[in-house]
Amino acid sequence: MTRKHIIFYGWVQGVGFRYRARHAADLFGCTGWVHNEWDGSVSMEIQGEEENIDKVILAIEAGRYVQITNLDVKTIPVEVNENGFRTR
Repeated sequence: MTRKHIIFYGWVQGVGFRYRARHAADLFGCTGWVHNEWDGSVSMEIQGEEENIDKVILAIEAGRYVQITNLDVKTIPVEVNENGFRTR
């Protein structure tokens, strides 16, 4: 189990990014949250098995209009009692 804080850059707002993130996280059993930032980026904290987090990112990237040009990833402490994945 791992938790990551990820900031996505590119064409990531107004393209269904957060909806796809929430759906994919639920599908692959990950918890956390996703949030649009003022600068046009999207922040996400996601927790789960490393393989499933990778699958969530690939599912988001497969979105019709989503274009991720860069991302910053940091591993952060796991939140033990977190349930579900939400949009902030």
